[in-house]
Amino acid sequence: MAGEAKRYLDEAAAARFLNVSQRTLQRWRVEGGGPNFCRIGMRRVGYDAAEIERWAAARTFPHRAAELAQAAA
Repeated sequence: MAGEAKRYLDEAAAARFLNVSQRTLQRWRVEGGGPNFCRIGMRRVGYDAAEIERWAAARTFPHRAAELAQAAA
């Protein structure tokens, strides 16, 4: 991992990557539940591309019963 440069996506690119609206990403930031973000400036946020992939992978299930079992745990 040393020497590996992080690739940050802006809000629009992260929304396209996840196939959700920018407003959905904004709501996730406020309410929680979305991928981790970093504050780049007063009005800008960035999303580490690898973190988005980890976040999505943690929410990938082979079937609905597996999702429900994880939620119950």
